[in-house]
Amino acid sequence: MDFIAGGLGWVLDQIVSVTHSYGLGIILTTIIVRLLLFPLTLSQSKSMVAMRKIQPELQEIQKKYANNKEEQQKQTMELYQKHKINPLGGCLPMLVQLPILWAFFRVLRDIPVDQTAVFLGIWTLSEADPYYIFPILAAATTFLQSKLSATGDMGQQKSMLIVMPVMIGIFSLSLPSGLVLYWITSNVFSIVQQAWINKLYPVN
Repeated sequence: MDFIAGGLGWVLDQIVSVTHSYGLGIILTTIIVRLLLFPLTLSQSKSMVAMRKIQPELQEIQKKYANNKEEQQKQTMELYQKHKINPLGGCLPMLVQLPILWAFFRVLRDIPVDQTAVFLGIWTLSEADPYYIFPILAAATTFLQSKLSATGDMGQQKSMLIVMPVMIGIFSLSLPSGLVLYWITSNVFSIVQQAWINKLYPVN
């Protein structure tokens, strides 16, 4: 964690020394991090598209072997192998981002309270957003990103599509605005990437 925080802090300081803005520094640092993780998240995005394509076959297996869970699991794994899909592939990029998120939190605790840490003349990035704009944007972008990358029956996932953004919005109320800005920027990057992948690899 110290290594990641040190690296993020160094990159952020270099950008701030040029832009004189921690807001721009956080946005650009986030983009750099996401570009470095791009091969991993690209693989995740392709895996999600592939999962959507085989949903009819998965649903057929679930219906056919509804009373035989062991055979259902066996047939499901064979289907994954047939289409070369790793069902856990979507989890790895999210797990990788967790230490980055915590490292960023540590970095942002130590940013100076001066004009360089005030974004657009409104937000003090070391403090929580008193206007609730960042938490709302964090929740909205989380919802859109989750919807774009969702696999399976949307009806079954509807509750999670609502619960997760609401939780993120609530957490963001007390987090430093700079950390929430990182989350929003990362989500926007994911939304653009997933929309691009969906266009390149349409389900139908």
